[in-house]
Amino acid sequence: MVLTKSKKVILALALALAATAIAATALLREQQALSEKLIRLHVVANSDSEADQAVKLRVRDAVLAVTEPLMEGAEDPYAALSDALPEIESAAVNCLAALGVADPVTVTLGQEAYPTRVYESFSLPAGQYTSLRVTIGAGEGRNWWCVVFPSLCFAATSSDLERAAATAGFSDGEVQLITEPDSYQLKFKAMEWVEQLRQWLLG
Repeated sequence: MVLTKSKKVILALALALAATAIAATALLREQQALSEKLIRLHVVANSDSEADQAVKLRVRDAVLAVTEPLMEGAEDPYAALSDALPEIESAAVNCLAALGVADPVTVTLGQEAYPTRVYESFSLPAGQYTSLRVTIGAGEGRNWWCVVFPSLCFAATSSDLERAAATAGFSDGEVQLITEPDSYQLKFKAMEWVEQLRQWLLG
């Protein structure tokens, strides 16, 4: 059978779309496998004012003072955090009260979409993650993101990161993925595009 020029173009486009779909599926699975081993922390300030941004960091510290020891040796990190939500919220409320701030605070644990984030010693691709979200007041200020499990918020050295990754059961490939952002910059961007496409398709 002889293909016309238009049919060749259609066939080429179909093959390209199929290859893109396969690659996108692989990237999504890779991100999902990583996300299943992580719990992110998302602290949202009341506003972008200098005072509210400073309060956000103080609340962050109060929350981490509860979560970090809680996560050490936790057999089920999600359940441990879920059970501790009242304690975490109380720590945030007490922190605000000590600062003389009357803003309310809301603490939730659920799924949340994250963009690609580059931290000091590692990076994480965009996607859906289990997220401990702390919203202060109106929640209209800049965010502060990190990883509450494994405890990577202040993983300053590669050995800190490796220990935390081992706690979460990361494979060597997953450790490489998050610790070599230069090598995986294009891959992370592709993951972000896939996540945006998924969100668009879901409406």
